[in-house]
Amino acid sequence: MKVLFVGGTGIISRSCAELALERGMDVSLLNRGGRALVFGARSIQGDIHDPALASALQGQTFDAVVDFIAFKPEEIAERLSLFGGRTGQYVFISSASVYQKPATDYLITESTPLVNPYWEYSRDKIACEEALLRAHREAAFPVTIIRPSYTYDRTLVPLSVNAWGKTYTAVDRMRRGLPVIVPGDGLTLWTMTHSTDFARGLVGLLGQRAALGHAFHITSDEVLSWNQIYQAVADAAGVAAPKLVHLASELIATAVPEARGSLLGDKANCAVFDNSKIKRFVPEYRASTRFCDGIRQSIAWFDEDPARRIIDEQANARWDALLAANELALAAARAMR
Repeated sequence: MKVLFVGGTGIISRSCAELALERGMDVSLLNRGGRALVFGARSIQGDIHDPALASALQGQTFDAVVDFIAFKPEEIAERLSLFGGRTGQYVFISSASVYQKPATDYLITESTPLVNPYWEYSRDKIACEEALLRAHREAAFPVTIIRPSYTYDRTLVPLSVNAWGKTYTAVDRMRRGLPVIVPGDGLTLWTMTHSTDFARGLVGLLGQRAALGHAFHITSDEVLSWNQIYQAVADAAGVAAPKLVHLASELIATAVPEARGSLLGDKANCAVFDNSKIKRFVPEYRASTRFCDGIRQSIAWFDEDPARRIIDEQANARWDALLAANELALAAARAMR
């Protein structure tokens, strides 16, 4: 099978490309060449937004194209033009954050309504899905939609409040005995999925004509509260009693406006998924990595090389200011008694 990954070197996509290669697929990665490629894959260097790319792909066809980097509906028009007639299956990586917020049922299925008033990223993904499904209905464009939830690999410490791109920051705070912020009461249920588990589901769908026109989420069946997730990170980092401070999600979002969509539109809500559909289409699919095991791999990866332990001091300062404001509010509340 001949597969093209658009992207292919990120947290999720690298694991998918590696598994596809392991299963004997002919894998090409299309990117701008700014990141290390997956060993064994062929490289196609180019900018997906460059009209000249069509010439570079002239005469090439693929059994499947997996697109990890389409985010805006206007980009979908480009993809339809570029890959129409060039692939037997176009796999669009959407997001599980598209599901209804706030949810009206605790268990999320693929038929859960797609409504997210809090996060533009999610609304754009919904618009992308709608454009692709319209092309499927009207022109038989061979789309399959995948909705990952919070998916991590060894290079990431996944927490609800952390510094994106510098996720060791929260671990460093734990190890120094500093408080870390947990949204709400920490009892919201969440699902963490290891990238190698996600890859088994996605790669199992490649080449399946029966999957055309369908949407799937691919997640773990392990459900944990945010308190349990933070404690698992602390355990892996060798911190027996982390200082967890629970703050209202709206308060966090007000102090850190760029986190508003991700928090109120995703992580502050319960995320429990019914994986029956992916298991029907890929019977061998099973998420076998428990979070306590996966996060130990992550902490070990950071501990192997000090250069990986990058700290976001700006995030630290904002968290400290928010925590200080919370202490003042608590002091004022005590004075009212």
